[in-house]
Amino acid sequence: MASGTARVGGGIMARRYFGTDGIRGLANSHPMTSEIALKVGMAAGNVFQTGTHTHRPRVVIGKDTRLSGYMLEAALMSGFTSVGMDVFLLGPMPTPAVAMLTRSLRADLGVMISASHNRFDDNGIKLFDPDGYKLSDEMEQRIEDLIDSDSMELLAHAEDIGRAKRIESAQERYVEYAKRTLPRNLRFDGLRIVVDCANGAGYRVAPDVFWELGAEVIKIGVEPNGRNINYKCGSTAPDALIDKVREVRADIGVALDGDADRVVIVDEKGQIVDGDQLMAVIAESWHRRGKLAAGGIVATVMSNLGLERHLKDIGLSMARTPVGDRYVVEYMRKHGFNVGGEQSGHIVLSDFTTTGDGLVSALQVLAVAVASERPISEVCSCFSPVPQLLKNVRYGSGEPLGDGSVKKVIEAAKAKLGNAGRLVIRASGTEPVIRVMAEGDDENLVEAVVGDICEAVSAAAARAA
Repeated sequence: MASGTARVGGGIMARRYFGTDGIRGLANSHPMTSEIALKVGMAAGNVFQTGTHTHRPRVVIGKDTRLSGYMLEAALMSGFTSVGMDVFLLGPMPTPAVAMLTRSLRADLGVMISASHNRFDDNGIKLFDPDGYKLSDEMEQRIEDLIDSDSMELLAHAEDIGRAKRIESAQERYVEYAKRTLPRNLRFDGLRIVVDCANGAGYRVAPDVFWELGAEVIKIGVEPNGRNINYKCGSTAPDALIDKVREVRADIGVALDGDADRVVIVDEKGQIVDGDQLMAVIAESWHRRGKLAAGGIVATVMSNLGLERHLKDIGLSMARTPVGDRYVVEYMRKHGFNVGGEQSGHIVLSDFTTTGDGLVSALQVLAVAVASERPISEVCSCFSPVPQLLKNVRYGSGEPLGDGSVKKVIEAAKAKLGNAGRLVIRASGTEPVIRVMAEGDDENLVEAVVGDICEAVSAAAARAA
């Protein structure tokens, strides 16, 4: 699903290119074509051409390891240089590294070419402002308007065409940055760590960080070939990591996704630890050290009710936002929080980063384990999650959630759950599916209401087909 919707004031505005996380789609199909990437470069370069007398306008471009990254990188570079921007090429680098280097290199714009945890044949374009934050809906709309305008009007004069060069030190810069997020003199000597880089953007930097901090590192998912990113590996497919942790008797397993902005951890017993538990670990640790801002954290509507109850029990709050790290970050910035994230492992620690950073999040959890001299299984068992069930229902056309019969089933489900549970139903911003999530203390009831709603949505989708 290439297009999406955006919030403008109190209304909803149709989007032609941007979805909930930049522009995304099947490579070599609209809008993920060289032509559109060229126009994105020209349009975004025009909007962000704010160079000062000290340097020419500049843009930083990073990518993950997808085959189509070469094509899109070249097209974007051509677009940016044609409107007078200098281009700094980073090569394969994590999304948070691109955001960090946008600030560090005093660039006017940052670009990440990635479709995150999707298959290799998808790709996407994420844009960052000079401070390393994802663009606002309004800024994306300005770029969209220019994409469809007369390209010739955007071109720079011949003498103002930009240059491009590769930043050879990009990986070393990010490795040092990640290490500096830990307390001084903290080391991982004696720890055995399995790291799964999903054959993606973090395949070089993540193992280097753990090794330089003293750990014994066992690497998997570090042989990208353009087609194997996220394939049976990484945070969305942690079975290989679980097997390897058990095989080598590791102290921890760390799985990143394709662009390394999210993380899933596996403890020494081979049990998966999700983002909710990781946020609880970090929030408690930072609270004890007087580092936690605003008295709590920010999470999305998908985070487990058990996390919310646990934080309340220790005197911390939890604000909820719509799904999407950009909404988490917006709330954090507006209300002064410095810990936020999603159950998927997309965790934002604004003392260090402007977006999710899977590697930095894993380092913070490891720091707690080392300081407390406890195994990961104990450190990451902060609360007992309540039963939660999420199912996806694919549809072809129409808007199933607007169907009258679906609305009736949803209202009935809310009544059944009452105050002892939660219900979240939403359309995905990246693919044609309806996500149905329910949670509550009664597992059988949760399964029943999710089943009823999915059945009603499927029937509505069939009628609309």
